[in-house]
Amino acid sequence: MPQPRVQIRPRRRPPLHFLPLGGCGEIGMNLSLYGHEGDWIAVDCGMMIRQDLPDSPLQVPDLSTLATLGIRPSALIITHGHEDHIGAAAWLWPKWGCPIHATPLAAGLLRAKFAERGLRPDAIRVIEPGEAVETGPFTLRYLPLTHSIPESCALLLAAGEHRVLHTGDWKLDPEPLIGPAVAAETYRALAPVDLVVGDSTNALVAGHSRSEGEVARALETAIGACRGRVVVSCFASNLARVLAIGRAAERCGRRVSLMGRSMERMVGVARGLGYLEDFPPLVPVCDLGYLPPEEVLVIATGSQGEPRAALSRLARGNHRHFELERGDSVIFSSRTIPGNERLIERLKTALGRFGVTLMDDGNHPELHASGHPARDELATLYGWVRPRRLLPVHGEPRHQDAHRALARELGIEAPLTPQNGDLIRLDAEGLHLEARHPQSPRMIRQDEVAPLPGLGGEERSRHGQLHLALTVAATDHGWTRLGRLLLDTSQSSPLDEDAFTDWLDDCLAEIRVDTLADLRLALRPRLLAWMGEHLRRVPEIHLQILAAEAELLSSPSD
Repeated sequence: MPQPRVQIRPRRRPPLHFLPLGGCGEIGMNLSLYGHEGDWIAVDCGMMIRQDLPDSPLQVPDLSTLATLGIRPSALIITHGHEDHIGAAAWLWPKWGCPIHATPLAAGLLRAKFAERGLRPDAIRVIEPGEAVETGPFTLRYLPLTHSIPESCALLLAAGEHRVLHTGDWKLDPEPLIGPAVAAETYRALAPVDLVVGDSTNALVAGHSRSEGEVARALETAIGACRGRVVVSCFASNLARVLAIGRAAERCGRRVSLMGRSMERMVGVARGLGYLEDFPPLVPVCDLGYLPPEEVLVIATGSQGEPRAALSRLARGNHRHFELERGDSVIFSSRTIPGNERLIERLKTALGRFGVTLMDDGNHPELHASGHPARDELATLYGWVRPRRLLPVHGEPRHQDAHRALARELGIEAPLTPQNGDLIRLDAEGLHLEARHPQSPRMIRQDEVAPLPGLGGEERSRHGQLHLALTVAATDHGWTRLGRLLLDTSQSSPLDEDAFTDWLDDCLAEIRVDTLADLRLALRPRLLAWMGEHLRRVPEIHLQILAAEAELLSSPSD
């Protein structure tokens, strides 16, 4: 007698959820959450400088979505010590009170931030690159990658049967000045992974990012050709660049001084951890006047034209101990951050009045290197780890779309362009957008995290909300919009997006202002008037204006 067949259903794997609250559709303010079987962890907790608001305040991620969904992370995992990955932790972590896992340098920078806010550092736990940590159902291994700050790590995240590579910020530098080059065999051993959550910052850039070793040699050549005093400005967190400048100064017979509190703090923390051991002895700024000009080199903050930074004080001639003179040289060992173009041009004009020689990425591109992977580096890493799927993060929509296009060329499934607030599910069938939660801006105001009022004023509108983000580039003829317009609406009247976009482009072309903050101020009454004319009910409008490089005007945006 035949036995009845028993049908065995395959066991369904519990899905893995991904929820970005920052770093998607923008560069900076990175915060991502991963959830599995009801447990959640947070990866990074960064801030962003809002250049489109007066006084450039700090913006931090909006945690209201977590409260709505009942999510409280059991751990905060830090990939590296840049401000856009740790800058919001001292403000947001107290709402969680969970353990914080960070590599030594990032942990040291976090302790300093906690001390400033009167927070105890007991929750900060140091983990060395290469080590693993377990929290709830998650196992995370810190995998070293090169970047523009030491100890940057990707995370191999395992939960259930899911294996995800969260890259953080990285590049493939064959000649890093601090730490080893990336070990290809480490990443080949991971293959294949189910998903890469990857850095999109330079996905539009062909080729390979320049090595820090190349920049070091270029700096030594440039400094060796200078005859008067030399001021080099770079990002304080780029310790490899700071080390390169110090070594070049010593080889050229110059004494080194630091100018700027963030530079002094970063070098102090790094030296305390054993970095910069061969950095030359420092000379106090107040003693530089006793040295011959050809023996002086200053490493200064302020390469982005920040009004209160050291370089701007020199340009105004109001530094207490140091005044520029004809024959001196100022080197910008940095790239212009989009939106700062006119600030930097004003700074350079002011410096030029002293008769100094200026060198920057325009006339000497070899003096700077990006810390992010160009397209060849992305393809190389993906060849090593062989991901089945990609979620492009850390970039504006045009960067994310270019990253997706590259993934498809490599045979990698990339169905989604994540936005902040997107709840994404990874299961056996692939990636799925479960829900979208629009994010309201949260600013640091009067030592507290506060919502940013909409354009209509302080009172919350009863007619819904409209979140509008646009990317613009400064040109010789005003402002031009780049890429897609990001619109999120909630309970507001239907909007004719084509008509609105056409009007917005014409409006931008007519506005003649220098900064994003002034552009926002000029756009505000026009925006409210258009909405009043075309919508039956005007919602509360949240506007964010992002800047892009003007040279990308000819690049594809879709």
